[in-house]
Amino acid sequence: MRPRSKRYKKEAERLGKEPVSLAEAVEKIKSLTSVKFDQTIECVLQLGIDPKQADQLIRGSISLPHGIGKQKKVIAFCEDSNIEAAKKAGAIEAGCDELIKKISGGWLDFDVAVASPKVMAKVSKLGKTLGPQGKMPSPKKGTVTDDLMTTVAEFTAGKVEFKNDAGGNVHLVVGRQSFEAQKLIENIEMFVSHIKKIKPVTAKGTYIKKMCVSAAMSPAVAVSV
Repeated sequence: MRPRSKRYKKEAERLGKEPVSLAEAVEKIKSLTSVKFDQTIECVLQLGIDPKQADQLIRGSISLPHGIGKQKKVIAFCEDSNIEAAKKAGAIEAGCDELIKKISGGWLDFDVAVASPKVMAKVSKLGKTLGPQGKMPSPKKGTVTDDLMTTVAEFTAGKVEFKNDAGGNVHLVVGRQSFEAQKLIENIEMFVSHIKKIKPVTAKGTYIKKMCVSAAMSPAVAVSV
């Protein structure tokens, strides 16, 4: 672990270690002014799941009520007849064979790839390229869908994907420091509510163990759960 800066240590001391209410945590994060840019805000939940068990994995996508303050570059794998509609919905690139060829050649300048089930047999050959990037379309993430145009529009507007890490933690960007406090709170509440709804049946004991909110370049604030 790299050594923390004096600024970081000073902020950590001011923020404290004791869990606080969500509203207070958001106010603390918004009060940080030593970093001179609009930091992204992230919520992290430590879940009582066993990441080694396939039936306890947490992954998916969610549209937050106030977005995340950033549009995403979305591509769409689709049949030729849908290329124009996909681009109108917001895709920066759309198609199948030519798009697969372009990505195979090394082009990866996009954030999210969505696909029609009809072309997934061809797209699957990109697994080794897009898989490690976290960009491979998947039904579980909501990026393989029959409603391609709606999905493209949602992800372009800021719909975000999530999945648990090896420690059972789920991270999600929930906005920016410049957001109004209430908008951040509502985005976080939506995220937490969604995670509760998809609790695996096989997960035992306390489901949400810990929760924290942090800015990109600043310490986290623990939230009471």
